[in-house]
Amino acid sequence: MAIRVTCAGETNVGRKRSHNEDNLLVFPEQHLFVVADGMGGHACGEVASAMVVETMREYFARAAGDPDATWPGREERGRTTSENMLNAGIRWCNYTIWEKGQSDQRFKNMGTTVVGFHVDDTHFTVAHVGDSRCYRLRGKDLFQVTEDHSLLNDYKKMAVLTPEEEANFPHKNIIVRACGLKQDVLVDIQRDKPQKGDIYMLCSDGLSGEVTDPQICDIMVRETELTTMVSKLIQAACENGGKDNVTCIAVRVEEL
Repeated sequence: MAIRVTCAGETNVGRKRSHNEDNLLVFPEQHLFVVADGMGGHACGEVASAMVVETMREYFARAAGDPDATWPGREERGRTTSENMLNAGIRWCNYTIWEKGQSDQRFKNMGTTVVGFHVDDTHFTVAHVGDSRCYRLRGKDLFQVTEDHSLLNDYKKMAVLTPEEEANFPHKNIIVRACGLKQDVLVDIQRDKPQKGDIYMLCSDGLSGEVTDPQICDIMVRETELTTMVSKLIQAACENGGKDNVTCIAVRVEEL
């Protein structure tokens, strides 16, 4: 690889939930990093997010040795290998979760968000469904790479909300796109050109919903060691309420 990275990841049940429906994948051998936040109740969310981790690991390990492994769709012209692999992998996750829900009533309507990125020779490719996020810290500037597929975000596109109105929005946890709810899913994909020293951070909304972007930025700038950074971000989410499970992966660009 032309790009060399270091990474750290952690998940935490939070302060209010009895079990953890988040899952994460740190797969440096295939330059792949994923966070999934399950939903569905009665542990179904945990099943769905675990299926994402298992499916993405299996797909990328298989596709690495088979350039034609782009199921469930053909390779799309104009897209890079990373874009096609992330798109196909997440759509495969979606189908396997949906199929399990169709065949077993215990898992009907389970689903999960997913955000992940793949590192190739020159770029980071970011893909997501739902409201789990990817941020990029460059110097002291934090940028939200992904755009939430949420009712709140859709509403913000139509009206200007004050911080208080946004905090008190009655349906802020409702997402409008997720893996597993339909037979196929639209995956948002972006390419980002990294610079040396950039830190990319993936998280579930248990972090972004409890910790403001300025607080996230302050912790990421202050804590230079990645394992400590991730732990401090999760700790801040728990201290601010910890109403949901909290998951975080940080990846630093060491060399280009």
